[in-house]
Amino acid sequence: MAAKKSERALVQEWRDVLALHARTTCELDRALHGYGIGASDFEVLDVLAEAAPADGGTAFRVQELAARVHLSQSALSRLVARLEKSGLVARGMCGEDRRGVRVVLTDAGRERYAEVLPLQRAVLKRMLDEGAAGTTPGATTR
Repeated sequence: MAAKKSERALVQEWRDVLALHARTTCELDRALHGYGIGASDFEVLDVLAEAAPADGGTAFRVQELAARVHLSQSALSRLVARLEKSGLVARGMCGEDRRGVRVVLTDAGRERYAEVLPLQRAVLKRMLDEGAAGTTPGATTR
């Protein structure tokens, strides 16, 4: 019986993690909507900005970005196309592999990132603090 209870507790803990992730993503999407981006868009900008020196930028291959933001390559390609259309990133051919595509943050992307970074971090802090305290709406305790 103890093994069953432990298994149930493990599954519930996993479901709580998933629920916190879903609630946090929704909160981020709502907070960032007015800036024309969503949570996944911000995540790409965040990865590019953290790796890029202020004077230019480090370009990532789409495959490298996909691994860091946990999106499929096709979903990321569509997201990057939207960000490029908005002028936030630029795509170019990969010098060492002509089949590869590199993505870099533009000046406009750097500005948008800097503008929304405090908002995104505040939402993360609030949601993760609430999640750690078990005070998130809809959280279950078992």
